[in-house]
Amino acid sequence: MAELLTGDFYAFEELLAGEERETLLRVREFLREKVVPIANDYWARAEFPTHLVKEYAELGIAGLAFEELPGPKPSSLLSGFLAMEMAHADPSMATFYGVHTGLAMGSIAACGSAEQRARWLPAMSAMEQIGAFALTEPDGGSDVSGGMRTTARREGDTWVLDGAKRWIGNATFADLVVVWARDTDDGHVKGFVVEKDTPGFTATKIENKIALRSVQNADITLDGCRVPEANRLEGANSFRDTAGILRRTRSGVAWQAVGVMLAAYEIALAYAKEREQFGRPIGKFQLVQDLLVRMLGNATGSLGMVVRLAQLQDAGTYRDEHSALAKAYCTTRMREVVGWARELLAGNGIVLDYDIGRFVADAEALYSYEGTREINTLIVGRAVTGLSAFV
Repeated sequence: MAELLTGDFYAFEELLAGEERETLLRVREFLREKVVPIANDYWARAEFPTHLVKEYAELGIAGLAFEELPGPKPSSLLSGFLAMEMAHADPSMATFYGVHTGLAMGSIAACGSAEQRARWLPAMSAMEQIGAFALTEPDGGSDVSGGMRTTARREGDTWVLDGAKRWIGNATFADLVVVWARDTDDGHVKGFVVEKDTPGFTATKIENKIALRSVQNADITLDGCRVPEANRLEGANSFRDTAGILRRTRSGVAWQAVGVMLAAYEIALAYAKEREQFGRPIGKFQLVQDLLVRMLGNATGSLGMVVRLAQLQDAGTYRDEHSALAKAYCTTRMREVVGWARELLAGNGIVLDYDIGRFVADAEALYSYEGTREINTLIVGRAVTGLSAFV
């Protein structure tokens, strides 16, 4: 079995016991054998390794967290460690998995009827159908709750969707896309599952990205896209329901940030032991050790935060501000860590050969999605002061 991650300085992983620890180690071995060796190549080509989807499915982890599906339910701690482990290997693959399970499956599990959950979740759990989540718009990100322009108009037993979405992960090949649109009748945001090849639905790959290049983000156009009433998520009746999904997935991004930090630290540590300057390994220089310890401190503190967040989730006592603080704090510390790792590797830090360049670039996307630092800061600020500073 794979050993404890080098960067897990306080051995937080040992909080997992029995089958959960075995599951994590099994996933770690898969990632090291199948994902890590090809990550740079697919990132450079901005292509997604579709051949890995079947092997991901065979891990049997996509449906673990959903009560509607058979099998033991994992702790939030295991779910967090899985997100961390995937980002440690490749943030692009972590994002693919998070969009499919957390956002798409999570929306159906939280807002779908019993019939809808039974219709879609088993196939998504087996990864026979891949999901996407369409919320962000070309002109709407942080303000999408009040400024959503995509509309849904009911005509009998059919809904007609019109509008545009942007930055939608997995959308170029997804079988099911959860689309959020404003009902023209009552003005509330509602969720719809749009199936692949539905007339009026077009997904166009976004080119020239500098981060998460293997993730197939798309611009979506909805032009008179007709969706049956049976595909409207029955429990999604306002943006508050959408926000509930984001609260859960935002904590997953914090875990991903920790995975990136640990990977960057471990790359830098190995390099410091091997790279020689002035006749000695650079790891013997005080300033290099200072960088390494700062990286380790950021990663360790952030890991402790998300571990406690997972405990609050399992206890049913976590709130929006808990996830918001973790996402804002961990991604900010992540940005520092990848920058310090790149600094330690000097010129070698800007080429893919040493891996760190990919993590530096991918960190920028994690820093921005699932709520910017500024928006998450205002969520926490509102909670601690009781005063809203939102526009």
